[in-house]
Formats: sequence, C-alpha cells, structure tokens
Amino acid sequence: MTREECEALDAVDPLAGFRKEFTLPEGVIYLDGNSLGALPAGTPARVREVVEAEWGRELIRSWNDAGWFEQPYRLGRRIAPLIGAGPEEVVVCDTTSVNLFKLLTAALRLRPGRRTVLGDGAAFPTDLYIAEGVTGLFEGARSVLLPSVTTEELERHLGEDVAAVVLSHVDYRTGELLDMAAITEQVQRAGALMIWDVCHSVGALPVELGACGADLAVGCTYKYLNGGPGSPAFLYVAERHQAAAEQPLSGWFGHARPFAFEPGYAPTAGVGRFMTSSPSLLGQAALGASLDVWERADLRAVRAKSLALTDLFISLVEPLGLEVATPLEHARRGSQVALRHPDGYPVVQALIERGVIGDFRAPDLMRFGFTPLYLSHTEVWDAARELAQVLESGEWRAPRFSRRGAVT
Repeated sequence: MTREECEALDAVDPLAGFRKEFTLPEGVIYLDGNSLGALPAGTPARVREVVEAEWGRELIRSWNDAGWFEQPYRLGRRIAPLIGAGPEEVVVCDTTSVNLFKLLTAALRLRPGRRTVLGDGAAFPTDLYIAEGVTGLFEGARSVLLPSVTTEELERHLGEDVAAVVLSHVDYRTGELLDMAAITEQVQRAGALMIWDVCHSVGALPVELGACGADLAVGCTYKYLNGGPGSPAFLYVAERHQAAAEQPLSGWFGHARPFAFEPGYAPTAGVGRFMTSSPSLLGQAALGASLDVWERADLRAVRAKSLALTDLFISLVEPLGLEVATPLEHARRGSQVALRHPDGYPVVQALIERGVIGDFRAPDLMRFGFTPLYLSHTEVWDAARELAQVLESGEWRAPRFSRRGAVT
C-alpha cells in the first residue's frame, strides 16, 4: 500500500474525529498505547476541577456533595459496557495486582477442597507472582504453570483439584488473543472458576465477559483506556458469585456500614464487598475524563480499524525479514504487533530517537501498539518506513542505544 492510499483511508476513517480528543506531541508517532495510553485532552481540566474546586473549596463536603463516596461504583458502571458486564458487576478500585490477589483468594474459598491454580507460564509476571503468593497462604495449595495455552494442555491439567484458572485475554508479549468463550466453557466444565486478565483487551476490542460466562476478571485503565500512569484498576465479579464470595482484604470501604464504625467486619452486598480502602480520587477523576471519550466510541469500529492498522503494519514490515510473533489470523490477534529481533532493544531505542515510540520485552520482542482512536493509517506507513531505515542504516548499533533504562 502506498502512502497516498493510506491518506485516502484516513480521509474516510469514521474514527478520525477522535484524534483531537487526545494531546499528542508534534512529530511523534505513538505506538505504545498498549503500555501507557495517550493523554485525553479533557483530563487536565477535570483533575484541576477536583483539586481546586472539590478538594480546595468544598473540602470534606465533597465526599457527599461531589459524590466521591459513590465514584468507584459509578466508574464501574461506565466500564461495564466496555467488557460486556452488567452494571452491578464492576467496581473501580486498587491495582490489578491487588485485585487479582482478592479474586484468587475468593476463588479458592469458593472451591473448598480444591487447591490448584492454573496459569500461563508466559503470562505477565504479576499474575504469576500473585498466584504464587496466594497459594502460599493456603495449606496444600499450589500454582501450576501451563507450558502453552491450548485445548490439549488445559485438558491435561484440568483435574479435580483445580480451583481456578487465570489467563490473559491478550498475551502482553505477542498480542495473541485467546478464545474467551471456548476456554471459559472448558474450565467450568471441569468444575473450576475462570478468571480473566483483560488488561490488554479492554479498549482494544469488544470484550464479552457476561456472554462468555466468565466468573471473575481484572483489568487496568492506563493502557487503551487512557486513564493515566498508575490509574486505578477494576474488577469484575459475576452476579451469581457475589453473595458467596469472600475476599481477604476486608477494609472499611467493603463494609456494609462503614460509618457505623463497628469492630466486626460485615461485607456489603454486591461487588462492593471487593473494595478495601479509600479510593484514589485524583486518579479516578482522570479515568472519568477518559471514559467521557470512550462512551462515544463504537467498539466495533475500533476493532475494525485495529485490524486494518495491524494488517497494514505487518504487510509493510514483512519484506524486512523480521519474524512476526503476532498471529496473522484476525480471530487470534489483539491490537499490537510484536516483531522478533536479536537486538530488539537498541533497534527500538533508535526508533524512539526518530520519533516512533514502541517498546521492548525481553528477550527479543519489539512491541508496537495500535490505538485506533488516535492513530492514523498514514502514521503506520511512516512508522514502518522509519523502522526499515533504522535496520538498513545500522544506526541502532551506536553504543548509546544499548544503554538500558530501568523501564524497557
């Protein structure tokens, strides 16, 4: 495809109008929204309003008057349509790691007598670490890692001792998209609970937790949802589990009567029992501003453009001789493209110096995220051209590009 053909596609792109909803630096092609989303244009004003008016002027009255106390539930109801959940099945609180700890513990309690948690050995490390930590708290419990996520491997490991299975909907390294409906059905048929990590799929494609029958799920808001660095996470608990589920971090925000200040813990009804402590209100304010944008976006159009952008990038980089680690089939692809290169880190750093921002995951993956609300076909064409020039020139071999930062 030529650059002119890309320009023609951009001219009729139904999502093109969303570009102005984000603040992006001039001269930068941002292909790292799968790690940290761009800043929504309305976020600074919303955070300023909370700081200056709700906190600065109204002070503690804002817990009632500005609705601070109910905000985790309001935001949960706004996220629910993005993940195919019911309005009372999602709450925004804490971090992905903390929420996974709560859900995994609840899952083991919901399946007494079962002591095995299955996970993907190549999953994002926090999922593995949390599973290891949770099973260490239960006598006889263990965390078992699958060598690969296939129907055969799952069937081989889904014994009567498995309490829960934790999997990422989209692989953070390769961008592989798993079949949520089929895997959920297979896990539940074995009597186990299915927990999904949707960090790399929420905001990238339609997620259907309810239609797929998922039991529990966690997700973050700082990637495709553009909530900002360190923005609060969310958790999903299917309504059928809420009355019986017990989480271990029994803080006062999950209490049925938090302002009764009673010494004993009594969990509130519904998904709110998974809350623990006071919410991060400035982070939630930023998230609310980004959801103002997402409530106007058609997820089907987002998915269609995502596939078009990733198809375009793959077709343009294939002649470079790089291995494409991301599945080519649409049904198995998220919204990123991962390319293998033995010196991927300095190549990415050289690209960043040219204004094309991607990232690197050890040992050899260069990751490029495609965010349909603010990325154009023309930018994808330009990014592929810059990558070709970096590789052909060999400029990535300069010593400065091999110096590792704390974050890759």
